[in-house]
Amino acid sequence: MAEEWNPKIIAIICNWCSYAGADLAGGARMQYPPDIRAIRVMCTGRIDPLFIMKAFQDGADGVLISGCHFGDCHYLEGNYKAAKRMFLVKNILKNIGLDDKRIRMTFVSASEGAKWAGVVEDVIKTVKELGPSPLKQFEK
Repeated sequence: MAEEWNPKIIAIICNWCSYAGADLAGGARMQYPPDIRAIRVMCTGRIDPLFIMKAFQDGADGVLISGCHFGDCHYLEGNYKAAKRMFLVKNILKNIGLDDKRIRMTFVSASEGAKWAGVVEDVIKTVKELGPSPLKQFEK
């Protein structure tokens, strides 16, 4: 019997809201799959599209970007900048043959631990349905 494949998901998350929401979910012992690796940044507005492309190049099957709700960014407009960049990144992914469902941007506040757990479950479910990244065939 073959072993079940688990995706490698990289989450790049805002320090002030989404990271705090993830911490709340962990502190409250909310259950969600462990297939996600979080990278904390001060603001999603600081995420360079190349970070996302590098994650896929290094073997990620999916990428989750999560930050403050619109209007609640600690740096005023960082989440708006990140959302605009997501359109660019999704277009690039389509052009290199990756399904743009492999990347998702969400907005989770510090008080939304349950929402964080739900987002993680949904992202993992979506990526599992897509299967391993087609870029893995080019890994060294």
